[in-house]
Amino acid sequence: MTAQALEKIDETMDFEKALAELETIVRSLDSGKAPLDDSIKAYERGIALKNHCEKKLEQARLKIEKISVSPNGKITAEPFDAKE
Repeated sequence: MTAQALEKIDETMDFEKALAELETIVRSLDSGKAPLDDSIKAYERGIALKNHCEKKLEQARLKIEKISVSPNGKITAEPFDAKE
């Protein structure tokens, strides 16, 4: 974990892999058994993974389209609007 904590997150890492690593870090930190320095590095890696996951979720959200059917039966696709 120590060397990996200092590495930049690979932007091609998929959401599921990043989330799994983040969950492992959380379990490790929750155990309270790691030395302080390792815990700090793991926490920093966890923050980077959290940010990466949020970025991946935002990218997915932007790809979603709202499909609607007009009263005359015409089907249209519009960009997703989170405010609705």
